[in-house]
Amino acid sequence: METLAALSGLFVAALLAGSVIPFQSEVVFVALQLAGLVPVWALVLLASIGNTLGAMLNYAVGRGAVNMTRFPVSAASLARAERWYARWGVWSLTLSWVPMGGLVTLVAGMMRTPMWMFLPLVAVPKTLRYMAVALAGGWTGAG
Repeated sequence: METLAALSGLFVAALLAGSVIPFQSEVVFVALQLAGLVPVWALVLLASIGNTLGAMLNYAVGRGAVNMTRFPVSAASLARAERWYARWGVWSLTLSWVPMGGLVTLVAGMMRTPMWMFLPLVAVPKTLRYMAVALAGGWTGAG
């Protein structure tokens, strides 16, 4: 039961970190990695899925934002993200893993980026980031 609670905590932390909510999941990830409760590859997989789902929630909010009268992100931040997206296009989604990268996924939804294009451009870098965190935490790839 303790393991399930810990993994649920990682999933929620990764989901929040993948959203526009300023949150970091790396501390939870490394703590679980060092605890050795489950194989590191399982932590990478779970965190990557949670983080990608957080980005997909941003995307969904962005898709629906056109119909919103009030938006929870400042107009200046949103305009900056739209300019960035207009300049770099869908390739800017490869930076969705950086702090505040959730804004790019939100704008991608607003710009109606096709999901088949959105998903790999977001999921692959997010997974690579968790692999890098695991390596920094001492993972050798063997377990």
